[in-house]
Amino acid sequence: MREALSALAHGVELAEGRRHHADDLHMTLVFLGQIAPSQRRCIEDVADRIRSAPFDLTIDHTGYWPRPRILWASPEETPKALGQLVADLNNGLRGCGFEPERRSYKPHVTLYRKARKAITTQLASPITWRVNEFVLAASATADSHRSRYQVLNRWRLV
Repeated sequence: MREALSALAHGVELAEGRRHHADDLHMTLVFLGQIAPSQRRCIEDVADRIRSAPFDLTIDHTGYWPRPRILWASPEETPKALGQLVADLNNGLRGCGFEPERRSYKPHVTLYRKARKAITTQLASPITWRVNEFVLAASATADSHRSRYQVLNRWRLV
């Protein structure tokens, strides 16, 4: 999956931008920001209670948000199972002190940051992603001042 998304990022015409490292390509389900050590156990308890079957996600177009200068890849339609997974996480995380985003969930994988311009398109060959797990990840600044992601825990969808 990461190889396909990385190849997609290589093929996009940009004036300039900072491409995400292939190992860091991901789709955020719920953004938590900074968490206290005491919140991590609560977050993991919520994730332990999630029950969802694996599902397919079809990445079939790219888009561009000019204000944050982000080029992304996304499904045209959000699968019901993905929407339910996000809702279940948000509902459980309220008990850990997190408020869900007010904006509706827009699944996407960030391909480039600080992109000056980008050609957005429907993909001639959509990418099918078999979603069979989700993770708790933390970002850390690497030597190059770029965020890299570290997986702290993972949960299988069964």
